[in-house]
Amino acid sequence: MRIQRIIGQGVQALNTNKVRTFFMMAGTIVGIAALTVIMAIGSGTEKKIMKRVEGFGPRALMLIAGGGKDLPPPDFNTTTLRLDDADAVRNRVQGIEAVAPAVFKRQMPIKAGGAQIQATVFAVDSDWHEAWDWYVTEGDPIAAEDVATLARVCVIGQTLSHDLFGNESPIGEYIHIQNVRFRVKGILKRRGTSPIGTDFDNRALIPLTTGMRRLFNQDHITYVRIKVNSLDQIESVKKQVRQLIHERHHITPPEENDFRIISAKGIGDLARGTSKTLSILLIALAGLSLVVGGVVLMNILLISVGERQKEIGLRRAVGATRKDILSQFLTESLAVTSIGMLVGSGLGAAITLILKQTTKVPVVLSWEPFALSLAFALLVGIFFGVQPARKAASLNPVETLR
Repeated sequence: MRIQRIIGQGVQALNTNKVRTFFMMAGTIVGIAALTVIMAIGSGTEKKIMKRVEGFGPRALMLIAGGGKDLPPPDFNTTTLRLDDADAVRNRVQGIEAVAPAVFKRQMPIKAGGAQIQATVFAVDSDWHEAWDWYVTEGDPIAAEDVATLARVCVIGQTLSHDLFGNESPIGEYIHIQNVRFRVKGILKRRGTSPIGTDFDNRALIPLTTGMRRLFNQDHITYVRIKVNSLDQIESVKKQVRQLIHERHHITPPEENDFRIISAKGIGDLARGTSKTLSILLIALAGLSLVVGGVVLMNILLISVGERQKEIGLRRAVGATRKDILSQFLTESLAVTSIGMLVGSGLGAAITLILKQTTKVPVVLSWEPFALSLAFALLVGIFFGVQPARKAASLNPVETLR
């Protein structure tokens, strides 16, 4: 009964001055709403990235030209990786299912009839389809014979097919890539977009030898895609490849590598680390908003203590203890932050659903932001409510009644 009475008195005091109560909880509402939206966007972004990372292939490794420690963008000016390196990996590394060297260039002009667009062109060998688990949905893939004879044939993505030929089948038709004519022999299955929004289907595949000699005029490759027999062999194969390229390129540690080896796990770890760092930063900003709200709450409660001295004196005169006064003001503080948490969580959830319906921002609502919001609300309510409550409890009842 005592607890119910204290809670009732605290709620009644807050209800007496609704405008002041609203200003006390405004900071909590904004902070909790921001926290809810931030965590929903962070979870959605991480889920989207991890879904795309899975498309990299859990049993795949990429040997990429160019040194460094972080996940690289391809360096087209790096000439350290050669076809001989890919052949050595294929012949000397154990546990490999497929090896596919490739060269690619972005934003290359492609024409067919009166249509002209820009797309990414990949020069690949016949193992590319198996290495990427990406096959044709119509026509034929790039074959070993195409690579051996420097054939001027190509396989195109569905975006490229639609932009150049509309709804007509492009099989047997010709396209010009940088003024070199290629016959379309196949269409790739649709793959969608990359984590950064790149259209995977806006591409053309041509034989590796044709690309290196007739189109790109180069003797080095951009990367080697390696498909491993099983997941438990990933680290073993990665170690073998590293040792092999060290040997071939005459690299002695701690000398810096002129290549990088990445895997789905490495990309996933990097993506999760980046997402986590960003989320921590944004949560800290939301927390700062809550702290500011807490300071406002504390100051308004201190003002309230000064204005309610007669009320406090009367309560003490009729038998209320210092503990009762302390409990009442702490209850008021917790009530403000708790109601603010509920309103802020509801507002944040509503904003999240609106973003999901009206934008392409990836969002995922879960229980985590609500649990964290409750913890923040209770912490702010107690921490910033203690000082006003102590001040109220320490007032001399005789002096307050004068």
